[in-house]
Amino acid sequence: MLKHETRIRVRYAETDQMGVVYYANYYVWMEVGRVELCRALGVRYKEMEIEDGVFLTVAASKCRYMHPARYDEEIVIETRLEDAHPRMVTFGYSMRRAEDGQALSVGETKHIFCGIDMRPKRLPERYRANFGIAPACLAR
Repeated sequence: MLKHETRIRVRYAETDQMGVVYYANYYVWMEVGRVELCRALGVRYKEMEIEDGVFLTVAASKCRYMHPARYDEEIVIETRLEDAHPRMVTFGYSMRRAEDGQALSVGETKHIFCGIDMRPKRLPERYRANFGIAPACLAR
């Protein structure tokens, strides 16, 4: 399983009136982790979009909240490549407080590879190894 850790610090603007991180920000953190995992795998979103016209469109997402995060805490986002094939990729996430390892949330996003027209599109061969997808000749 391919995985990557990203660290962030909770900004004041990410908290709500109760002083805890607003729930939607966990999805923003998942995106941060996903982009950094892809970068670590040698895939840059921007290049894939511009050069190949391939976009990662969210098809499904979920997040389970276990403990609140608060302003100025350092958070570790562990992002894992759970599953991938030429039409879809699934990422898993675990977020924890860096100081003591307290689990904050777990989540998952499933993405369909799409073209600029938002229609499903196969991931070009040149990216498949980065996502752990066997070459077409071996996948049969």
